[in-house]
Amino acid sequence: MQRPVTALQNRLLEALPAEDFARIAHHLVPVELERGRLLYEPGDNIDVVYFPHNGVISLMTLMENGAAIESTTIGPEGAMGLMSAVAPRQSLSRAIVQTPLRASRIAADRLHEAWEKSPALRSLVDRHTEALYGHAIQSVACNALHSVEARFCRWLLTCHDRISGDTVALTQEFLADMLGVQRTTVTAVARSLQDKGIIRYRRGVVDIVDRPGLLTLSCECYGVIRGNYQRLLGVSPGKNDLRAERRERFGSAG
Repeated sequence: MQRPVTALQNRLLEALPAEDFARIAHHLVPVELERGRLLYEPGDNIDVVYFPHNGVISLMTLMENGAAIESTTIGPEGAMGLMSAVAPRQSLSRAIVQTPLRASRIAADRLHEAWEKSPALRSLVDRHTEALYGHAIQSVACNALHSVEARFCRWLLTCHDRISGDTVALTQEFLADMLGVQRTTVTAVARSLQDKGIIRYRRGVVDIVDRPGLLTLSCECYGVIRGNYQRLLGVSPGKNDLRAERRERFGSAG
């Protein structure tokens, strides 16, 4: 069965053998979702799985006082709600569209039917779960141990990998939630990066001017997370090969 072009833009769907992809192909529905669209709140039943083609979904951990921080992101390398293919699941996080999103969605019960019949899909779900878990625990360490500037650079690189173009449109409040800091801190860090010629920052918009510069200032977590996806799924969230980027930036020692 020939795959539709839209399906090939999600790397998990690309990884499925053609026969296994055919089990779900006619149940996949293309959608376009605006930035800020709420997909799930904690405790919601996950009845639809999203396979992003272009864009980012953020998983936010919420506190009783209303504070929130991003625990992980999902883009074209993954899927939102994939564990519901195994059994009914409830969301543990707030899932929100971080950038304008093109995706394919499928009813969880339809994906479960395919999961029961497809060893390849079962393996993919297991490996994706492990990669997402690794992403989350690396984010925990990063939020505790690394500077706001390094985390901001990591976040911009992660977002840049999952979108087309170099412009990220988001509000100062949204950025503050992503990083778990005050909006004044976001402004100070963004202005510092702009002064270094790495980004252009204006209200609600970040233009990435110097990606290698972001790579220099980012913490190690960016590479660790990318490496985990590559090792477990054979796919990388990145636009480019990270080792080649580092060699270009740092020379043979990078």
